Amino acid sequence: MPGPRDASAPLTVAVTGAGGSGAVTAGLILLEAVAAAGLYGLLRRSAGPQIRGGESAALLRFGPEPVHCAGDRCDLLAALDWANHERFADEIPLDAGSLVLADPATGPPPAAVVESDTRLREMGFSSSAAERDGGRANMVAVGAAGALAGLPLAALLDAAGRTLADKGQAVVDAARACIRSGHALAKPEDRLREPVPPPPAVPQRWHINGNEAAGLGALRAGVRFVAAYPITPASEMLEWLAPRLERLGGTLLQAEDELASVNMLIGSAFGGVPALTATSGPGLSLMLEGIGLAVASETPIVVVDVMRGGPSTGIPTKSEQSDLNAALYGLHGDAPHLVLAALGIADCAHTVAWAVQLAWQLQTAAIVLSDQSLGQSRMVGEPAPATVPPVHHAAPGDDGPFRRYSVTEDGVSPMSVPGETGLAYTADGLEHDPAGAPSSRAADHAAQLDKRRHKLLAHDYGPDWAEITGAADAELCLVTVGACRGAVVEAAERLSEAGRAVRTVALRLLAPLKRQALLDAVGGARVLVVEQNHGAQLFHYLLAEQALPEAARALARPGPLPLRPGEIAAAAAALMDPDGGSP
Repeated sequence: MPGPRDASAPLTVAVTGAGGSGAVTAGLILLEAVAAAGLYGLLRRSAGPQIRGGESAALLRFGPEPVHCAGDRCDLLAALDWANHERFADEIPLDAGSLVLADPATGPPPAAVVESDTRLREMGFSSSAAERDGGRANMVAVGAAGALAGLPLAALLDAAGRTLADKGQAVVDAARACIRSGHALAKPEDRLREPVPPPPAVPQRWHINGNEAAGLGALRAGVRFVAAYPITPASEMLEWLAPRLERLGGTLLQAEDELASVNMLIGSAFGGVPALTATSGPGLSLMLEGIGLAVASETPIVVVDVMRGGPSTGIPTKSEQSDLNAALYGLHGDAPHLVLAALGIADCAHTVAWAVQLAWQLQTAAIVLSDQSLGQSRMVGEPAPATVPPVHHAAPGDDGPFRRYSVTEDGVSPMSVPGETGLAYTADGLEHDPAGAPSSRAADHAAQLDKRRHKLLAHDYGPDWAEITGAADAELCLVTVGACRGAVVEAAERLSEAGRAVRTVALRLLAPLKRQALLDAVGGARVLVVEQNHGAQLFHYLLAEQALPEAARALARPGPLPLRPGEIAAAAAALMDPDGGSP
């Protein structure tokens, strides 16, 4: 029988049940206990596309070091029931080393669980909860799973109090009683980890998801107007922003649709107020014409796209990086704009703030790519510093008539706001001359096209274009984007521990692409591009930009399953040792 795991290694705990069983609440309490114990954690949630009911799961990975991705396997599964378990069984990899806690009152475990050869332990979650006034089976599961995962009872009880505080003291008391019962049900011989000693002082940690972090980045950068239409999985960003914008003197408006919301952003920015919207794939499709208007009129706006599985309605509650082509190429005509990608939950704050700043510096539209796994996963981790200053724009000069779209050395023209004397101009979607008057002359069209492209290419983006880690003389370079960054870095660390020289490049700025900088970062290494979509969109984009060596290869897999460090490490090893060597 396996003994306690290495205390330095991350542990994965899953709680599953039918929708409404409280699996996600159980996960939130466990994550709060992780924070109280001075550890780091990442909580992902899984649900079906149903409005109510269906399957529900909370998947928590935690340890003494920062956690940025899902693990290769599930160490402990607490099954509140087996309803619809087969719908997300492949998201919870079980093997002979896994421990499964199952309530016998809910029937026998599914065949897939039995066939995985896990250690099964019957545990009466529901019967134990029935002994307590107001008891809930999910709280008994919190106590049992927490005990077996080495979380202190005091941390679990404290976490329940904070998580359930708004439900009243009676609910908190009942939950704590059930947690104590579950903690007592856990057998010491089944422990996966010895109890964590309480820290002398709980260190400062962020307890945040990517949607909230993106909203924080927007506020830090000076965004004071948001117009949006609700859509999964971006709506939480809007819900988080609404009361906070109001406290800062800003406004959030729920528009009648995505077309209206993007055009409202243009109106706000035209008036000098930084503006942003959040959406997902179907909404981005509706906004593309409006984004083109922002490009043509050189009006700074930011669109955060929290990607989900597609096409069409697709898989709205699951993650996929499949909007890249739409973000890069979806605008009609030659419409150069910014495309950025957040590289982690905390990085959502930095990337969104940077996008707002760049949009105003360069007077253009910026699309920021997040995804469901970043937006709706919650982390306990290090805070992201506020490194990006609030926005500013190029002020008009005092000499001569105002030429809003004048061709300048760096391509950035002077910009005014309504009400400034002598600085009125026409801003619309028609091509124009330097003064803004509509023009169909070939010379004006070419000059404005050149200017809109040049200002993006000539700008100095500094080191933030990518996050680069690992050996400078690497034999393999893993290139990735977005939420895949965490699994790629962990895979690279495993390969490095095995004696292989590996480098990672996670792209934060996708358009304009820093082609030469990427080639320099890759050097003479073999390249594997890692992404979560079916068509290897990033790989083909980099090939088209001639930013990869000829022998580069792709590891592209669609959602909803996350890419895991083990499969990335295996693909990398196969590329380095095509004859069957091991890392």
